[in-house]
Amino acid sequence: MEGTAGVSGHRHPDESLLDNPELLAEQDPGGMLRFTASAGAQVRESAALAAEANLSVLADEGRPRAVVIAGIGTAGRTGDVLATVAGPRCPVPVIPHRSAGVPGWVGAADVVIAVSASGRSPEALGAAEAAHRRGARLVAVGAPDSQLQSVAERARAPFIPVPRRAPARASLWALTVPVLLAARTLGLVKVNEADLAETAARLDADADRCRPTAESFVNPAKSLALGLAGSIPIVWGSSPLATVAARRFGDTLSANARYPVVTGALGEAGRGRVGLLDGVFGGLAEGERDIFADPDEGGGDSTRLRLVLLRDGGLNAEDDTDEPLAVEERRADAVQTLAERRGVRCDVVTAEGGSALERLASLVAVPDFASIYLALAHGLDPMAVPAVSEMKELANQ
Repeated sequence: MEGTAGVSGHRHPDESLLDNPELLAEQDPGGMLRFTASAGAQVRESAALAAEANLSVLADEGRPRAVVIAGIGTAGRTGDVLATVAGPRCPVPVIPHRSAGVPGWVGAADVVIAVSASGRSPEALGAAEAAHRRGARLVAVGAPDSQLQSVAERARAPFIPVPRRAPARASLWALTVPVLLAARTLGLVKVNEADLAETAARLDADADRCRPTAESFVNPAKSLALGLAGSIPIVWGSSPLATVAARRFGDTLSANARYPVVTGALGEAGRGRVGLLDGVFGGLAEGERDIFADPDEGGGDSTRLRLVLLRDGGLNAEDDTDEPLAVEERRADAVQTLAERRGVRCDVVTAEGGSALERLASLVAVPDFASIYLALAHGLDPMAVPAVSEMKELANQ
């Protein structure tokens, strides 16, 4: 049937599959688990590639008026990461930009960082071309020997090659590190070699904990995937950094597992979205649930909300007060209490590490793996997303 071309898998998850490494490998022919496990290696490789690029020319003209990070999808998330790591005390605006071209005010006083895993996205290419025309300083990050590299060469701008070995959504760290190091050259962030090494080590350790051969009861990603199975996930971050991780989890749940998901900041949720806990998939559904019903006999709709709370207890190194942390922690405690009162189950992932970058990695790694395990439990190939290919074909007609 035309409307379901390329669609496979099964609606109800096969939980037993997650503890069968051989079947997992068969269900993941493109190797998304392997690519996701390479996150630590991506940090190291991209740092080395950035060191080989001539980023020092960025600093020759001094501090820019503003920095625009142009890209879409995972490339766009790199701008969110930079803005969060730079923090509210960054001396210049850091602006993620997800449309073609650049904002109208961009000129010679600004820096544009164009990011594209393929090196051919219209958003990154359009931004790079516009930056060149307007005399803005340009940095390009993307696949070697690509259109984006050609634009950078014409503009005599630094280009950081990121070998494309995986889909963009499995290359977050390969794309993010060059952006951070370009910003460091401009004096906007304090990311040192120790931060990068600790972040890579954290990603390696989480990849080991989430490996396919680790059984569900000791594998945090498999446990999270099983908890989310059959639910409508809500993912909230307790801080700006945790909110970036929450939105990243929304990206991977949608693309890898094909799950609808609500994501955002906990502070915003408290202004209205927390009402979801009272709704037809939340407390109202839980209140009407027959605890004696046999779920295998089709006793009504079993779809429920599942709350995932990403908590970040860390502070920006330049913060001089504990008040922001105290407010965030009180909100997180309150939401957990509300969920418990309404019978909505809640998973909590807590940030660990000293630097902002390492804490972000600790909030991203396990959810990244969980989205893949959830896809595999439904018999879906997390690498191939037929609707994406079909949309590109239709949009190009």
